[in-house]
Amino acid sequence: MQPTPDEARRDRAGDSQWSRPECQAWTGTLLLGTCLLYCARSSMPICTVSMSQDFGWNKKEAGIVLSSFFWGYCLTQVVGGHLGDRIGGEKVILLSASAWGSITAVTPLLAQLSSAHLAFMTFSRILMGLLQGVYFPALTSLLSQKVRDSERAFTYSTVGAGSQFGTLLTGAVGSLLLEWYGWQSVFYFSGGLTLLWVWYVYRYLLSGKDLVLALGVLAQGLPVSRHSRVPWRRLFRKPAVWAAVISQLSAACSFFVLISWLPTFFKETFPDAKGWIFNVVPWLVAIPASLFSGFLSDHLINQGYTAVPPLQVTEPSRCGSSCSGISVNIQDLAPSCAGFLFGVANTAGALAGVVGVCLGGYLIETTGSWTCLFNLVAIISNLGLCTFLVFGQAQRVDLSSTHEDL
Repeated sequence: MQPTPDEARRDRAGDSQWSRPECQAWTGTLLLGTCLLYCARSSMPICTVSMSQDFGWNKKEAGIVLSSFFWGYCLTQVVGGHLGDRIGGEKVILLSASAWGSITAVTPLLAQLSSAHLAFMTFSRILMGLLQGVYFPALTSLLSQKVRDSERAFTYSTVGAGSQFGTLLTGAVGSLLLEWYGWQSVFYFSGGLTLLWVWYVYRYLLSGKDLVLALGVLAQGLPVSRHSRVPWRRLFRKPAVWAAVISQLSAACSFFVLISWLPTFFKETFPDAKGWIFNVVPWLVAIPASLFSGFLSDHLINQGYTAVPPLQVTEPSRCGSSCSGISVNIQDLAPSCAGFLFGVANTAGALAGVVGVCLGGYLIETTGSWTCLFNLVAIISNLGLCTFLVFGQAQRVDLSSTHEDL
């Protein structure tokens, strides 16, 4: 008896999954990669107060610079997911990391090119957003193809914890570098470490032949066969898909607002305190919360529960633990196009991040109070949680009969 097309695809997926040692090596490497991604991303928020003093920015202008990252970030989410589904997420991640690491390292030089500091910093942040926007969709695609279902939530949460480690590292080391050597040193630090990580991955985990082949495919364009087409109609008819998108939107927006404005909040509210304390402590909560939520999600799934919600406690840990619910739920809903669907969801989150960060700066500038910012984050977060609890599920929705028009 011949296997059905769906069974054949599942067999091929099983053959391509990582072995246990490979999974451990890649999990550690991707954890470090995510850490460095957030080191580079959070360098600007850490340095905003000092740069505002040097360049004469007010809160609204600082908000423009901080939010401009998301203008670029929202444009490459779907592209990153699609490329990850087609040529391999690890190749997309490596190529983009080499570019964003270089941009981060030369940011202080860009600031000196002209007196139009606001324009140049806005441009560099847009470019950073474009380059980093492919990372998490490509990561979602990679893990959905390479990691066993029963281990996916913990693996994703472990890798996702790198976002808190990166923010923590920049908050601790970056604050000291900022105090001792000036804001330029923070960008040199995060950019240089990223380029070292790229060299390591290229040297030990990816062959040059595979990378050259991927570049050749990109140069020639990506032909789309019927089997690789995204089932638009099937996906977006399902309330569970919309629940995942809205939940990802709220989690991403909340995280983006916090990571952008918390350093400034602590600096202005506690001017005499050591900056590294307040740039470190909030994210210490997020790391164990992220790892524990991934472990708990896998345990609940193995016990027969489905559609495990994002386990949310306090705001920094809420953003970390959402990886174990929302992001993995997207992989459960549509593993054949998980990168694409995550790209759509994260695009929505990035667009909300643009609005949220800019709106936060406007509210702080006009009201003179930080309370409105935290109220905004609380409303957005709870909206996503309620939506997921009501409509979220884990039943696969990307399978269809061969005669159905996708």
